[in-house]
Amino acid sequence: MINITDKAKEQLIKLREEEGHSEDHNLRVSVKGGGCSGLMYDLGFDENTSDSDEIFEDKGMKILVDKKSLLYLLGTTLDFSDGLNGKGFQFINPNAERTCGCGESFSI
Repeated sequence: MINITDKAKEQLIKLREEEGHSEDHNLRVSVKGGGCSGLMYDLGFDENTSDSDEIFEDKGMKILVDKKSLLYLLGTTLDFSDGLNGKGFQFINPNAERTCGCGESFSI
């Protein structure tokens, strides 16, 4: 399961509207190779699902995760920070053994 904080939800709704997506576009969270630590998070909006997707819902938002990425993301919380230390989405991932300074990549 993946959780979303209230602050992240507010920002995701705002971004979805700014990008011109309808409420039919769900949040897609995935993990890709790359970044300083070897793996990178990827966020986007998607109106399509596939047989390899797991679908979660938190705070009224549907979250799509492909089965390969799910192994790395179970138990993760998506947050949003707009404080002095930076602005953007943050992944609080209990599976990550190491993260880089930018917070966009990790290793297991």
